[in-house]
Amino acid sequence: ALYACSTCTPPGEEPAGICLACSYECHGTHKLFELYTKRNFRCDCGNSKFKNLQCKLLPEKGKVNSGNKYNDNFFGLYCTCKRPYPDPEDEIPDEMIQCIVCEDWFHGRHLGAVPPESGDFHEMVCQACMKHCHFLWAYASQLAVFLFTWICIVLVPALTKVNSFEDEGIVLNVEENEEQKKEIKKESGVEHQEKEEGKQTEQFNEPSTSSGPSFRVLNTLILIQIVTKSEEPVCKLKELQSKKFLRKDTATFWPSNWRSKLCTCEDCLKMYLELEVQFLTDECDTVLAYENKGTSDQETDRRDPLMDTLNSMNRVQQVELICEYNDLKTELTDYLRRFADEGTVVKREDIQHFFEEFQSRKRRRTNRMQYYCS
Repeated sequence: ALYACSTCTPPGEEPAGICLACSYECHGTHKLFELYTKRNFRCDCGNSKFKNLQCKLLPEKGKVNSGNKYNDNFFGLYCTCKRPYPDPEDEIPDEMIQCIVCEDWFHGRHLGAVPPESGDFHEMVCQACMKHCHFLWAYASQLAVFLFTWICIVLVPALTKVNSFEDEGIVLNVEENEEQKKEIKKESGVEHQEKEEGKQTEQFNEPSTSSGPSFRVLNTLILIQIVTKSEEPVCKLKELQSKKFLRKDTATFWPSNWRSKLCTCEDCLKMYLELEVQFLTDECDTVLAYENKGTSDQETDRRDPLMDTLNSMNRVQQVELICEYNDLKTELTDYLRRFADEGTVVKREDIQHFFEEFQSRKRRRTNRMQYYCS
């Protein structure tokens, strides 16, 4: 989760982004814009973009994060209309959708096409990014949501006509005309003549058997070449581009598994790299994958570490650990509740102070403990 601090970097200054931890530790009382997620982004807090601020969590930071990409979101402006969200002057209720390429947020009515129902698509590519990633239009007719049905209505009659010609072509190939028959006869005559010449050569040179096998070896090599050629990887993009497809000045909407259908041949990978969109072939790059990972991490965190540790201990150790764990849990809960009631942020120094006090109380209890029966 990323934020932009309008207090430290107001409009007119260089845009900068800060992480969630720095938003609490270094910018707790500042005005922040929530940026949600940005791929491959490093926290700018305390670097050269901030004049009089030093990061409290990591003071020794690089001056510039050259790999970061910035847009109007860092000043609280979104979409092609460059308006804030929520916009107090906008009376039209409209949801915002994030483009997976530029990661800007857009009003549904400013995408050039009506978005499908929210459950019918998982990702969106905006108009500008579709122009930048022009190759996606070749995939849109087969993979994209909403455009697919409309394109099929336009192209199905034409494709049906082409298929009918192909069917006729198959029939014509079966029923050979006279010229084709003559060609076949000529070829068969040449083959017969070559066989006769081969026989004569074998008769005149009985000890040598190289003539017949050489033809067989040659034919085998040709066959191997044909098989090898057919097994070469085919570019999916070129196949799609050879067919009819439409380009429109609109955004496109995609289902959950569309990235796995993109071609990953050598030429396409090079193209993705040149366009700086190589992440499109990474299915773990999606927001859905990001959210699922967060949910999985939360489920892991919710597991009680006490139960995992108890399995490797004897009974006496288990009882002692349970008592210590319950004491720690009770005292820490009471300690943190004070911060929640006061509405203040828990800092690293607060946690360190708690554990120092807890260890001190534990030592006092241990020193008074009686380990034998009187």
